[in-house]
Amino acid sequence: MNETGNIPHSEAQAALDRLLTVALSDTGQSRITANFLLAWWNASDWGGFDIADLFSVDRAIAADMTTLFAFLGQQGVATYADAFGRRAEIVKLIRLWRRADVETAEA
Repeated sequence: MNETGNIPHSEAQAALDRLLTVALSDTGQSRITANFLLAWWNASDWGGFDIADLFSVDRAIAADMTTLFAFLGQQGVATYADAFGRRAEIVKLIRLWRRADVETAEA
């Protein structure tokens, strides 16, 4: 956070990168992290995020989610992973965590 209380793009980028690393891995917290990111991408297609799931992730992951959420809230316009050059990673998350949904959509 800078002196004006805003989250700089670079901090949001770093938080997103760490969250993507977790979501693309195979840990107990990966699915929750993926749910958070996919809810941001398109909750109506890929599912929502239960705020109580913050209690099921490490503090560092919860802090990164909070950083990204605060950054998005201060933008004033819809901002997605594309703004960070991370569309390809989001598509990987969809294929990894929503495989059945993707196959149904493609059928």
